[in-house]
Amino acid sequence: MSKIVMTTPLVEMDGDEMTRIIWQMIKDHLLLPYIDLKTEYYDLGLRHRDETEDQVTIDAAEATKKYGVAVKCATITPNVARMSEYNLKNMYKSPNATIRASLDGTVFRAPILVKGIEPYVRTWKKPITMARHAYGDVYKNSEIKIEGPGKAEIVFTAADGTETRKTIFDFKGPGIVQGIHNTDASIENFARACFQYALSQKEDLWFSCKDTISKTYDGNFKAIFQRLYDEEFKKPFEEAGITYFYTLIDDAVARVIRSEGGFIWALKNYDGDVQSDMSATAFGSLAMMTSVLVSPDGNYEYEAAHGTVQRHYYKHLKGEPTSTNSVATIFAWSGGLRKRGELDGIDDLVDFANALDRATLETIESGKMTGDLALISTLDHVEKLGTEEFILAVRARLDEILAGA
Repeated sequence: MSKIVMTTPLVEMDGDEMTRIIWQMIKDHLLLPYIDLKTEYYDLGLRHRDETEDQVTIDAAEATKKYGVAVKCATITPNVARMSEYNLKNMYKSPNATIRASLDGTVFRAPILVKGIEPYVRTWKKPITMARHAYGDVYKNSEIKIEGPGKAEIVFTAADGTETRKTIFDFKGPGIVQGIHNTDASIENFARACFQYALSQKEDLWFSCKDTISKTYDGNFKAIFQRLYDEEFKKPFEEAGITYFYTLIDDAVARVIRSEGGFIWALKNYDGDVQSDMSATAFGSLAMMTSVLVSPDGNYEYEAAHGTVQRHYYKHLKGEPTSTNSVATIFAWSGGLRKRGELDGIDDLVDFANALDRATLETIESGKMTGDLALISTLDHVEKLGTEEFILAVRARLDEILAGA
Protein backbone atom coordinates (compact mmCIF):
# COMPACT_ATOMS: atom_id res chain seq x y z
CA MET A 1 0.00 0.00 0.00
CA SER A 2 1.11 3.57 -0.62
CA LYS A 3 1.97 5.59 2.44
CA ILE A 4 -0.50 8.09 3.85
CA VAL A 5 0.69 11.63 3.10
CA MET A 6 0.60 14.24 5.86
CA THR A 7 0.32 17.93 4.99
CA THR A 8 1.16 19.49 8.36
CA PRO A 9 3.75 18.24 10.87
CA LEU A 10 2.83 17.29 14.38
CA VAL A 11 5.22 18.06 17.21
CA GLU A 12 7.14 15.00 18.39
CA MET A 13 8.58 15.13 21.91
CA ASP A 14 10.92 12.22 22.60
CA GLY A 15 11.54 11.09 26.17
CA ASP A 16 13.53 8.92 28.53
CA GLU A 17 14.52 5.37 29.47
CA MET A 18 12.29 2.43 28.50
CA THR A 19 9.55 4.59 27.05
CA ARG A 20 12.14 6.12 24.70
CA ILE A 21 12.99 2.59 23.49
CA ILE A 22 9.27 1.84 23.00
CA TRP A 23 8.80 5.18 21.22
CA GLN A 24 11.26 4.18 18.50
CA MET A 25 9.80 0.67 18.20
CA ILE A 26 6.33 2.12 17.63
CA LYS A 27 7.64 4.44 14.94
CA ASP A 28 9.63 1.70 13.23
CA HIS A 29 6.94 -1.01 13.28
CA LEU A 30 3.56 0.74 13.50
CA LEU A 31 3.94 4.17 11.87
CA LEU A 32 6.72 4.56 9.32
CA PRO A 33 5.69 1.55 7.18
CA TYR A 34 2.26 3.15 6.66
CA ILE A 35 2.65 6.94 6.95
CA ASP A 36 4.90 9.51 5.33
CA LEU A 37 5.39 10.78 8.87
CA LYS A 38 5.97 14.53 9.20
CA THR A 39 7.05 15.70 12.64
CA GLU A 40 8.95 18.57 14.18
CA TYR A 41 11.22 16.67 16.54
CA TYR A 42 12.27 17.78 20.04
CA ASP A 43 14.47 15.62 22.24
CA LEU A 44 13.12 15.98 25.77
CA GLY A 45 15.44 13.28 27.10
CA LEU A 46 16.97 14.44 30.36
CA ARG A 47 20.52 14.71 29.02
CA HIS A 48 19.43 17.00 26.17
CA ARG A 49 17.25 19.07 28.47
CA ASP A 50 20.34 19.56 30.62
CA GLU A 51 22.47 20.50 27.60
CA THR A 52 19.94 23.18 26.63
CA GLU A 53 19.18 24.15 30.25
CA ASP A 54 15.58 23.11 29.52
CA GLN A 55 15.15 25.53 26.62
CA VAL A 56 14.18 22.57 24.44
CA THR A 57 11.06 22.03 26.57
CA ILE A 58 10.01 25.65 26.12
CA ASP A 59 10.66 25.39 22.38
CA ALA A 60 8.54 22.24 22.16
CA ALA A 61 5.64 24.00 23.88
CA GLU A 62 5.90 26.94 21.48
CA ALA A 63 5.96 24.54 18.53
CA THR A 64 2.75 22.96 19.83
CA LYS A 65 1.10 26.38 19.69
CA LYS A 66 2.34 26.77 16.12
CA TYR A 67 1.25 23.38 14.73
CA GLY A 68 -1.68 22.64 17.04
CA VAL A 69 -0.97 18.94 17.71
CA ALA A 70 1.81 17.28 19.69
CA VAL A 71 2.67 13.76 20.83
CA LYS A 72 4.87 13.35 23.90
CA CYS A 73 6.86 10.43 25.29
CA ALA A 74 7.22 9.95 29.05
CA THR A 75 10.05 11.99 30.59
CA ILE A 76 12.05 12.07 33.81
CA THR A 77 11.37 14.77 36.39
CA PRO A 78 14.69 14.84 38.26
CA ASN A 79 15.01 14.44 42.00
CA VAL A 80 18.20 14.43 44.09
CA ALA A 81 19.11 10.91 42.96
CA ARG A 82 18.62 11.79 39.29
CA MET A 83 20.63 14.98 39.74
CA SER A 84 23.59 12.87 40.80
CA GLU A 85 23.00 10.04 38.30
CA TYR A 86 22.92 12.40 35.30
CA ASN A 87 25.31 15.02 36.72
CA LEU A 88 22.74 17.73 36.02
CA LYS A 89 23.37 21.46 36.10
CA ASN A 90 20.00 22.16 37.72
CA MET A 91 17.08 20.39 39.38
CA TYR A 92 14.76 20.96 36.42
CA LYS A 93 11.00 21.17 36.88
CA SER A 94 8.65 18.63 35.36
CA PRO A 95 8.64 19.06 31.56
CA ASN A 96 4.93 18.22 31.64
CA ALA A 97 4.35 21.09 34.05
CA THR A 98 6.34 23.47 31.84
CA ILE A 99 4.36 22.51 28.76
CA ARG A 100 1.02 22.62 30.59
CA ALA A 101 1.80 26.03 32.03
CA SER A 102 2.68 27.33 28.56
CA LEU A 103 -0.49 25.96 26.96
CA ASP A 104 -2.70 26.62 30.03
CA GLY A 105 -4.88 23.67 29.14
CA THR A 106 -6.84 20.91 30.81
CA VAL A 107 -5.67 17.29 30.86
CA PHE A 108 -8.37 14.71 30.15
CA ARG A 109 -7.43 11.15 31.11
CA ALA A 110 -9.57 8.06 30.59
CA PRO A 111 -8.92 4.33 31.01
CA ILE A 112 -8.51 2.12 27.95
CA LEU A 113 -11.03 -0.66 28.43
CA VAL A 114 -10.40 -4.08 26.91
CA LYS A 115 -12.07 -7.48 27.27
CA GLY A 116 -10.29 -9.75 29.70
CA ILE A 117 -8.99 -6.96 31.95
CA GLU A 118 -11.54 -6.36 34.69
CA PRO A 119 -11.45 -3.31 37.01
CA TYR A 120 -10.30 -4.01 40.56
CA VAL A 121 -13.30 -1.99 41.77
CA ARG A 122 -16.15 -4.40 41.07
CA THR A 123 -18.81 -1.68 40.77
CA TRP A 124 -17.04 0.09 37.86
CA LYS A 125 -18.76 -0.71 34.58
CA LYS A 126 -17.94 2.43 32.55
CA PRO A 127 -14.83 4.63 32.14
CA ILE A 128 -14.19 7.47 34.58
CA THR A 129 -12.59 10.44 32.81
CA MET A 130 -10.29 12.56 34.95
CA ALA A 131 -10.18 16.26 34.05
CA ARG A 132 -7.01 17.64 35.58
CA HIS A 133 -6.23 21.33 35.85
CA ALA A 134 -2.85 21.76 34.19
CA TYR A 135 -1.57 25.02 35.64
CA GLY A 136 -0.07 26.20 38.90
CA ASP A 137 -0.29 24.76 42.40
CA VAL A 138 2.68 22.65 43.54
CA TYR A 139 3.99 22.31 39.97
CA LYS A 140 4.84 26.03 39.84
CA ASN A 141 5.79 26.39 43.50
CA SER A 142 8.53 28.37 45.22
CA GLU A 143 10.17 26.70 48.21
CA ILE A 144 12.59 27.65 50.97
CA LYS A 145 14.44 25.43 53.41
CA ILE A 146 14.30 27.20 56.77
CA GLU A 147 17.57 26.84 58.68
CA GLY A 148 16.55 28.37 62.00
CA PRO A 149 14.11 30.57 63.95
CA GLY A 150 12.28 33.33 62.10
CA LYS A 151 8.96 34.42 60.62
CA ALA A 152 7.70 33.27 57.20
CA GLU A 153 5.21 35.57 55.47
CA ILE A 154 3.17 35.85 52.29
CA VAL A 155 3.70 39.32 50.81
CA PHE A 156 1.74 40.73 47.87
CA THR A 157 2.85 44.06 46.41
CA ALA A 158 0.12 45.65 44.29
CA ALA A 159 0.82 47.67 41.16
CA ASP A 160 0.41 50.90 43.16
CA GLY A 161 3.03 49.76 45.67
CA THR A 162 0.71 48.88 48.54
CA GLU A 163 1.53 45.68 50.39
CA THR A 164 -0.58 42.91 51.88
CA ARG A 165 1.15 40.64 54.38
CA LYS A 166 0.08 37.49 56.16
CA THR A 167 2.13 35.39 58.52
CA ILE A 168 2.52 31.78 57.49
CA PHE A 169 4.39 30.56 60.57
CA ASP A 170 6.75 31.69 63.33
CA PHE A 171 9.55 29.14 63.16
CA LYS A 172 11.28 28.17 66.41
CA GLY A 173 13.77 26.00 64.53
CA PRO A 174 14.48 24.47 61.10
CA GLY A 175 11.65 23.68 58.72
CA ILE A 176 10.33 24.24 55.23
CA VAL A 177 7.96 26.69 53.52
CA GLN A 178 6.26 26.58 50.14
CA GLY A 179 4.35 29.14 48.09
CA ILE A 180 1.87 28.21 45.37
CA HIS A 181 -0.39 30.26 43.14
CA ASN A 182 -3.12 30.17 40.53
CA THR A 183 -5.01 32.71 38.42
CA ASP A 184 -8.71 33.32 37.95
CA ALA A 185 -8.19 33.25 34.17
CA SER A 186 -6.63 29.78 34.26
CA ILE A 187 -9.24 28.40 36.66
CA GLU A 188 -12.01 29.78 34.44
CA ASN A 189 -10.42 28.19 31.36
CA PHE A 190 -10.25 24.90 33.26
CA ALA A 191 -13.87 25.08 34.37
CA ARG A 192 -15.13 26.02 30.90
CA ALA A 193 -13.16 23.18 29.30
CA CYS A 194 -14.68 20.71 31.76
CA PHE A 195 -18.24 21.90 31.14
CA GLN A 196 -17.76 21.82 27.37
CA TYR A 197 -16.19 18.36 27.47
CA ALA A 198 -19.04 17.03 29.62
CA LEU A 199 -21.54 18.36 27.10
CA SER A 200 -19.62 16.81 24.20
CA GLN A 201 -19.55 13.43 25.97
CA LYS A 202 -23.06 13.79 27.45
CA GLU A 203 -21.72 12.73 30.84
CA ASP A 204 -22.21 14.15 34.33
CA LEU A 205 -19.47 16.42 35.68
CA TRP A 206 -18.19 16.28 39.23
CA PHE A 207 -15.80 18.82 40.72
CA SER A 208 -14.10 18.37 44.08
CA CYS A 209 -11.50 20.13 46.19
CA LYS A 210 -11.11 21.04 49.90
CA ASP A 211 -12.75 24.44 50.41
CA THR A 212 -13.60 23.68 54.05
CA ILE A 213 -9.86 23.86 54.86
CA SER A 214 -8.49 26.00 52.03
CA LYS A 215 -11.29 28.53 52.26
CA THR A 216 -9.72 31.15 49.97
CA TYR A 217 -7.59 29.11 47.53
CA ASP A 218 -9.85 26.10 46.98
CA GLY A 219 -12.89 28.25 47.68
CA ASN A 220 -12.00 30.32 44.63
CA PHE A 221 -12.02 27.20 42.42
CA LYS A 222 -15.44 26.21 43.77
CA ALA A 223 -16.88 29.71 43.28
CA ILE A 224 -15.64 30.04 39.68
CA PHE A 225 -17.04 26.64 38.71
CA GLN A 226 -20.41 27.49 40.25
CA ARG A 227 -20.57 30.96 38.63
CA LEU A 228 -19.81 29.58 35.17
CA TYR A 229 -22.34 26.81 35.59
CA ASP A 230 -25.08 29.20 36.73
CA GLU A 231 -24.33 31.80 34.03
CA GLU A 232 -23.51 29.67 31.00
CA PHE A 233 -23.99 25.94 31.39
CA LYS A 234 -27.01 25.25 33.60
CA LYS A 235 -29.52 25.32 30.73
CA PRO A 236 -27.37 23.32 28.24
CA PHE A 237 -26.72 20.70 30.95
CA GLU A 238 -30.44 20.39 31.71
CA GLU A 239 -31.25 20.10 28.00
CA ALA A 240 -28.60 17.37 27.64
CA GLY A 241 -29.98 15.50 30.65
CA ILE A 242 -26.69 15.66 32.57
CA THR A 243 -25.80 17.16 35.94
CA TYR A 244 -23.00 19.13 37.58
CA PHE A 245 -22.29 19.02 41.27
CA TYR A 246 -19.56 19.96 43.71
CA THR A 247 -18.49 17.94 46.72
CA LEU A 248 -15.47 17.78 48.99
CA ILE A 249 -12.68 15.61 47.63
CA ASP A 250 -12.84 13.11 50.49
CA ASP A 251 -16.57 12.65 49.88
CA ALA A 252 -15.93 12.41 46.12
CA VAL A 253 -13.39 9.61 46.61
CA ALA A 254 -15.98 7.59 48.54
CA ARG A 255 -18.65 8.27 45.90
CA VAL A 256 -16.30 7.31 43.05
CA ILE A 257 -15.52 3.92 44.60
CA ARG A 258 -19.23 3.17 45.01
CA SER A 259 -20.17 4.38 41.52
CA GLU A 260 -20.46 2.45 38.26
CA GLY A 261 -18.41 5.11 36.41
CA GLY A 262 -19.49 6.90 33.27
CA PHE A 263 -18.79 10.49 34.37
CA ILE A 264 -16.11 13.17 34.30
CA TRP A 265 -14.30 14.04 37.53
CA ALA A 266 -12.67 17.48 37.55
CA LEU A 267 -9.74 17.95 39.92
CA LYS A 268 -7.04 20.45 40.79
CA ASN A 269 -3.54 19.84 39.43
CA TYR A 270 -2.01 17.58 42.09
CA ASP A 271 -5.30 15.88 42.95
CA GLY A 272 -5.77 15.02 39.28
CA ASP A 273 -2.22 13.68 39.02
CA VAL A 274 -2.68 11.28 41.94
CA GLN A 275 -6.28 10.25 41.34
CA SER A 276 -5.73 9.55 37.63
CA ASP A 277 -2.93 7.13 38.56
CA MET A 278 -5.25 5.49 41.06
CA SER A 279 -7.99 5.21 38.45
CA ALA A 280 -5.66 3.82 35.78
CA THR A 281 -4.31 1.17 38.14
CA ALA A 282 -7.76 0.24 39.39
CA PHE A 283 -9.01 -0.15 35.81
CA GLY A 284 -6.07 -2.45 35.04
CA SER A 285 -2.72 -0.74 34.46
CA LEU A 286 -1.02 2.65 34.42
CA ALA A 287 -0.12 1.84 30.83
CA MET A 288 -3.82 1.58 29.91
CA MET A 289 -4.87 5.22 29.99
CA THR A 290 -5.27 7.93 27.38
CA SER A 291 -4.13 11.46 28.21
CA VAL A 292 -4.67 14.61 26.17
CA LEU A 293 -3.93 18.22 27.10
CA VAL A 294 -6.44 20.61 25.50
CA SER A 295 -5.62 24.33 25.51
CA PRO A 296 -8.17 27.18 25.34
CA ASP A 297 -6.72 28.03 21.90
CA GLY A 298 -7.55 24.59 20.53
CA ASN A 299 -4.08 23.01 20.76
CA TYR A 300 -3.70 19.33 21.65
CA GLU A 301 -0.87 17.39 23.27
CA TYR A 302 -1.22 13.61 23.55
CA GLU A 303 0.95 11.62 25.95
CA ALA A 304 1.35 8.43 27.92
CA ALA A 305 0.41 9.36 31.48
CA HIS A 306 2.78 6.89 33.16
CA GLY A 307 6.49 7.15 33.96
CA THR A 308 9.60 6.10 32.07
CA VAL A 309 9.63 2.48 33.41
CA GLN A 310 13.11 2.80 34.92
CA ARG A 311 13.37 -0.78 36.21
CA HIS A 312 12.70 -2.27 32.77
CA TYR A 313 15.18 0.15 31.21
CA TYR A 314 18.00 -1.07 33.43
CA LYS A 315 17.11 -4.66 32.48
CA HIS A 316 17.14 -3.64 28.82
CA LEU A 317 20.61 -2.11 29.20
CA LYS A 318 21.85 -5.42 30.63
CA GLY A 319 20.44 -7.29 27.64
CA GLU A 320 17.77 -8.95 29.75
CA PRO A 321 14.28 -9.53 28.30
CA THR A 322 11.53 -7.04 29.12
CA SER A 323 7.76 -7.14 28.79
CA THR A 324 6.81 -3.47 28.93
CA ASN A 325 3.27 -2.35 28.15
CA SER A 326 3.27 0.09 25.21
CA VAL A 327 -0.51 0.58 24.89
CA ALA A 328 -0.71 4.12 26.32
CA THR A 329 2.18 5.25 24.12
CA ILE A 330 0.54 3.67 21.04
CA PHE A 331 -2.70 5.46 21.90
CA ALA A 332 -0.82 8.75 22.33
CA TRP A 333 0.45 8.42 18.76
CA SER A 334 -2.93 7.34 17.40
CA GLY A 335 -4.63 10.22 19.23
CA GLY A 336 -2.21 12.76 17.79
CA LEU A 337 -2.46 11.33 14.28
CA ARG A 338 -6.26 11.22 14.47
CA LYS A 339 -6.46 14.85 15.55
CA ARG A 340 -3.94 15.87 12.86
CA GLY A 341 -6.10 14.07 10.30
CA GLU A 342 -9.27 15.73 11.57
CA LEU A 343 -7.76 19.22 11.50
CA ASP A 344 -6.21 18.74 8.05
CA GLY A 345 -9.13 16.87 6.52
CA ILE A 346 -7.11 13.68 5.87
CA ASP A 347 -9.63 10.87 6.28
CA ASP A 348 -7.03 8.18 5.58
CA LEU A 349 -5.01 9.34 8.58
CA VAL A 350 -8.08 9.26 10.82
CA ASP A 351 -8.98 5.79 9.57
CA PHE A 352 -5.41 4.58 10.17
CA ALA A 353 -5.44 5.88 13.76
CA ASN A 354 -8.74 4.08 14.38
CA ALA A 355 -7.34 0.88 12.87
CA LEU A 356 -4.24 1.12 15.08
CA ASP A 357 -6.39 1.43 18.21
CA ARG A 358 -8.50 -1.51 17.10
CA ALA A 359 -5.45 -3.65 16.31
CA THR A 360 -3.97 -2.95 19.74
CA LEU A 361 -7.13 -3.90 21.63
CA GLU A 362 -7.86 -6.97 19.49
CA THR A 363 -4.31 -8.22 20.02
CA ILE A 364 -4.89 -8.15 23.78
CA GLU A 365 -8.35 -9.68 23.45
CA SER A 366 -6.82 -12.54 21.44
CA GLY A 367 -4.73 -13.39 24.52
CA LYS A 368 -1.46 -11.79 23.41
CA MET A 369 -0.28 -9.20 25.94
CA THR A 370 2.58 -7.92 28.08
CA GLY A 371 3.38 -9.20 31.53
CA ASP A 372 1.48 -6.61 33.56
CA LEU A 373 -1.78 -7.54 31.84
CA ALA A 374 -1.06 -11.27 31.73
CA LEU A 375 -0.96 -11.28 35.54
CA ILE A 376 -4.52 -9.93 35.82
CA SER A 377 -6.24 -11.15 32.65
CA THR A 378 -9.41 -13.20 32.98
CA LEU A 379 -9.02 -14.72 29.51
CA ASP A 380 -8.68 -18.51 29.29
CA HIS A 381 -5.60 -18.52 27.06
CA VAL A 382 -2.94 -15.89 27.71
CA GLU A 383 0.41 -15.58 25.97
CA LYS A 384 2.89 -13.26 27.64
CA LEU A 385 4.90 -11.36 25.04
CA GLY A 386 8.07 -9.33 25.30
CA THR A 387 8.13 -5.59 24.65
CA GLU A 388 8.89 -5.75 20.93
CA GLU A 389 7.01 -9.02 20.45
CA PHE A 390 3.77 -7.33 21.52
CA ILE A 391 4.30 -4.40 19.14
CA LEU A 392 4.99 -6.85 16.31
CA ALA A 393 1.79 -8.74 17.19
CA VAL A 394 -0.12 -5.47 16.96
CA ARG A 395 1.45 -4.87 13.56
CA ALA A 396 0.36 -8.30 12.33
CA ARG A 397 -3.24 -7.59 13.35
CA LEU A 398 -3.01 -4.06 11.90
CA ASP A 399 -1.98 -5.50 8.54
CA GLU A 400 -5.00 -7.80 8.62
CA ILE A 401 -7.35 -4.92 9.42
CA LEU A 402 -5.91 -2.70 6.69
CA ALA A 403 -6.24 -5.59 4.23
CA GLY A 404 -9.91 -5.88 5.15
CA ALA A 405 -9.65 -9.01 7.25
